Amino acid sequence: MKIKLYIILSFFIYAVLQNIIFGQGKVKTPSFITDNMVLQQNFDAPLWGWAEQGTKVTIQPSWHKTNYQTSADYNGNWFVTVKTPSAGGPYQIAINDDTLKNVLIGEVWLCSGQSNMQWALEKSDNAEEEISKADFPNIRMFYAARDNAREPNKDVYGQWDECKPEVAKTFSAVAYYFGRELYKELNVPIGLLHFSWGGSPAQAWTNPEVLETTPEGRYYLEKFQEKIKNTPPGELPRNYRDPGANYYGMIRPLIPYSIKGAIWYQGENNVFEHEMYRNIFETMISNWRDEWCQGDFPFYYVQLAPYNYSKPLVGAALRDAQRESLEIKNVGMAVTLDIGNPEDIHPKNKFDVGKRLSLWALAKTYGKGNIVFSGPIYKSMKIEGDKIRISFDYVGSGLMSKGDTLTDFTIAGKNQQFYPAEAVIDGNTILVSSNDVKNPVAVRFAFANEDEPNLFNKEGLPASTFRTDNWEIITEDKD
Repeated sequence: MKIKLYIILSFFIYAVLQNIIFGQGKVKTPSFITDNMVLQQNFDAPLWGWAEQGTKVTIQPSWHKTNYQTSADYNGNWFVTVKTPSAGGPYQIAINDDTLKNVLIGEVWLCSGQSNMQWALEKSDNAEEEISKADFPNIRMFYAARDNAREPNKDVYGQWDECKPEVAKTFSAVAYYFGRELYKELNVPIGLLHFSWGGSPAQAWTNPEVLETTPEGRYYLEKFQEKIKNTPPGELPRNYRDPGANYYGMIRPLIPYSIKGAIWYQGENNVFEHEMYRNIFETMISNWRDEWCQGDFPFYYVQLAPYNYSKPLVGAALRDAQRESLEIKNVGMAVTLDIGNPEDIHPKNKFDVGKRLSLWALAKTYGKGNIVFSGPIYKSMKIEGDKIRISFDYVGSGLMSKGDTLTDFTIAGKNQQFYPAEAVIDGNTILVSSNDVKNPVAVRFAFANEDEPNLFNKEGLPASTFRTDNWEIITEDKD
């Protein structure tokens, strides 16, 4: 009798739990597939959610008469792709008995990284004035709550908000300025998916299964295993810095929501292992692109600003790793050497950061051909006697110095000892030399953590850190 009662109670509890999770045939969607959302225009946009096994799901967008039908599978999952029109709205999407309201069709960008991406508009330069003007109902931001996990989450917490002064103050400033510039130029709705976490390293945003395929990724996974090997039995503690933690907690649940591309501001928490950053960063980009199944979607990122780190050269070395990552397909880098603060790792000028990211998107993604979108990037070197000639990409209408003479160039011979150098603009190249180096073989530019150089193109965009050598970078503790 007791066994029979136990079985009956078990089935009752199971039924109650099923009803709580799904309701009687109730259809659920993730928190970002809801009222006020923005879907990517001219796209087969994925929509998905959960319901009781076998529940028939009918989706009816108001922009056309097509019904999309599917059923929840054995695990209670359902999925469809819906063709979206060109930019417009607001629309509605009926999903069985529920209706998603105030839906816009436009351009959707993922905005991710650590604290400088998370940094709110209300804490940035000119906050009061900018917030008062932030009245753009066709710009929407989904602000994802921070969560990390050991296994893939199914959903994230958050909501879509229209850009109005009362809520825009909490928006990511970089994402807001990026989106605002796109909106002004494209005149279409803009959706910004804000998924960031201050203090997080790049490996935390990458699938651990993908990290396992690279030596650098295995290094971080092995460090994690070493950390937890003496943990008592039970649930493992979670930490947003662990490999894959934010990928599982925040990125995986978002995939495959339709996006145009991604912007990224991160790197500060990888500077002390800068030699591994390029591989980890490029692995993360490849991982996201593979799992979104949208090809090599645009990925634009911010090069770190000057900051007085506790070890010399680490910031410069990571900036140079970011520069080297420009070699991969369909990426771009916003340089911030002129708008940082060596004494503050969180520079308050977020407008120029968002603006410079938008220049890449407008020029390279949206084909605005009249835009100079980058400052000078090192291209090649040529030894000419006791001088080295440096050539650049992205010189715009010419190179210029914001000051009497160019600063922060150093030069070395085969002994690998770098000396301050004289640098002179010669057309679209720069000649670098020093009386201390008679037979130069290498040049470095802005290769100290806190360097704030004065080389720009005439459009006012700063040159990136670079080095022409591949020598080991020595980063010893400061006295």
